[in-house]
Amino acid sequence: MHLGAVDWGVIGLYLVFVLGIGIVAARRAKSGTDFFLAGRAIPAWVCGLAFISANLGAQEVIGMGASGAKYGIVTAHFYWIGAIPAMVFIGVFMMPFYYGSKARSAPEYLRMRFDEKTRALNAVAFALMTIMSSGISMYALAKLIQTLHVFDAPFAHLGLPQAWIFHAAILVSAVVVLVYIYLGGLRGAIYNEVLQFFLIVAGFAPLVWLGLRQVGGWEGLQATLGPSYTHAWAGMAHATNNRLGVDWFGLSMGLGFVLSFGYWCTDFLVVQRAMAANSMSAARRTPLIAAGVKLFIPFIVILPGLIAIALTSAPDRPGAAASPPAAVGAIAHHEPGVIPIKVDSATGQPMLDARGRPQLDYDLATPNLLLRYFPTGMLGVGLTALLASFMSGMAGNVTAFNTVFTYDIYQAYIRTDGSDRHYLQVGRLTTLFGVLASVGAAYFCSQFNNIMDVMQLVLAFVNAPVFATFLLGMFWKRTTGHGAFVGLATGIGMAALHHGLTLPTDNLPGIKGGWIAVTHSYPSEMAQNFWTAIWAWSACFLTTIVVSLATKPKPEAELAGLVYSLTPKIARETGAWWMNPVLLGVIMLTATVVLNIIFR
Repeated sequence: MHLGAVDWGVIGLYLVFVLGIGIVAARRAKSGTDFFLAGRAIPAWVCGLAFISANLGAQEVIGMGASGAKYGIVTAHFYWIGAIPAMVFIGVFMMPFYYGSKARSAPEYLRMRFDEKTRALNAVAFALMTIMSSGISMYALAKLIQTLHVFDAPFAHLGLPQAWIFHAAILVSAVVVLVYIYLGGLRGAIYNEVLQFFLIVAGFAPLVWLGLRQVGGWEGLQATLGPSYTHAWAGMAHATNNRLGVDWFGLSMGLGFVLSFGYWCTDFLVVQRAMAANSMSAARRTPLIAAGVKLFIPFIVILPGLIAIALTSAPDRPGAAASPPAAVGAIAHHEPGVIPIKVDSATGQPMLDARGRPQLDYDLATPNLLLRYFPTGMLGVGLTALLASFMSGMAGNVTAFNTVFTYDIYQAYIRTDGSDRHYLQVGRLTTLFGVLASVGAAYFCSQFNNIMDVMQLVLAFVNAPVFATFLLGMFWKRTTGHGAFVGLATGIGMAALHHGLTLPTDNLPGIKGGWIAVTHSYPSEMAQNFWTAIWAWSACFLTTIVVSLATKPKPEAELAGLVYSLTPKIARETGAWWMNPVLLGVIMLTATVVLNIIFR
């Protein structure tokens, strides 16, 4: 691939703006509150876009494109079932607890509601999760740079192996993110996330339009791929009748309830953006503004995957042959190879499943489609959009990590008597450590052919049981600290046990499961993730109830503002209709139902 001067100029300008925002934000990062919570002074619309952009990282832009190619339009359920209802719930019901309690992090809320040991367990688990998530973004970026062959010629001229391009890309991306977070803290990350959101939309909306023209629009995709790819509810009566490998109960309970609410309602990565808002009203509207944008994100991140698989000779597609098939439906000319075979970076050989069949590298669906359609100039915009998604995902996780580590691990258990300036410096040093740890996580992710599968597995281990803890803690005053701690530990343990005893079909025991014994096989990795989450949440929920009933709860006077029944009701919002969180929530849920009906 050859980038023109205009393409390099666009990329260079983006990097200048990213670093410039960090430098400007550094002028106001003078205290711990400034660095970790942006001084709680950000407008609702900025927080809303940052809320959605922090999640619109590599997992979304690359991972959802990969899932679209692998599973079809059913991937939209990650939005219309697996996001919007939970975003409405946190905006209407949970933000008053987070924002009103003045907690600086989600684990700190658990300390205030329960005790130190519950906070510690959640803080450690969450810190590990953010490192893994940041590593996923690094891995996706490095893999993209290597695949595009942008730096092949310079490396060859210097006599360096081509494999080093992957390592160099990880190093450069780590340095850029480190600089602007180290300088500007959360404020620098939030305003960069707003910039990145607009770049992502500008880069991928034209890609979808060009791709749909090639395949004959939505009707062309339907004619080419069939109902299993283009109907969101096709075959959901039974797990083996759809590409996702999960029935309606597994989808609704695993994704729509446990994973969805577990992520959007308890993950400090996104909660932190709402907590940076300049008022309680703004904090409640933040996830609802984000939900309005989230409704339409599937059309720019999932459709590229469907378009790519429609242009690929995919051995695992129902009815497809191993050789390029004849033109089907509205596609006049089929060119195989948009989604290539996944190659082992160590051996250079194709990676095979348990049946000896080559695995498609779904993570390259969106990047390869971008190379196929964008000319010089637009290619620079598209690549910048990809870079923006990676930077957004990395930065969001690193800012959450440095806050949780500084306040919930370092201040709580290492040095409790430090000054605000001391903790500010610790936060900056933690940023450095977090970026370095993320580099290690990036290499771990190379074992999967769909980074969204990795992310959902991590969420099943961490967020699923945590959601049960938060749910009981906020809405059942009888929940005790002992119950919360034992339940949380049991939930994480159950996730590990379930993963160790199950395995997706056609996979070998090991990193994808079955490392204890294979007692059950799931049709897909995503189905395994959903059920891992269900088991983890259920174990935590039931154990917490049992232990809480056998132990002594906190006095009610200590729970005011932390439990729903003991918190004064929030005054009804006055002013324009868009200032009312309840009305905004009803609008978002109605739109979600309509979209599910249209694409059923």
